[in-house]
Amino acid sequence: MAKRASLSITEPNERWIQSRIDSQEFSSRSEVVNDLIRRAREVEAIRARLIASELSAEKDGWVTATPEETLAEFRETAHRNGKI
Repeated sequence: MAKRASLSITEPNERWIQSRIDSQEFSSRSEVVNDLIRRAREVEAIRARLIASELSAEKDGWVTATPEETLAEFRETAHRNGKI
């Protein structure tokens, strides 16, 4: 259910919002504001995943081997374990 809200918007931001409506990218101020909020939420989610990834890399270390070196190591381990 949509909630109504009253917002104070600076003149430059109002002009920007109106330009989006005039270009027919959006049909109302509400659509513009809701799109901005959705995008901000997406950025927050991406930022959280990046931070988690960085923390994981700090904890577990960065991968420094090339793909070829990694494949060779897998093959060597498989050979040692009788898998190939």
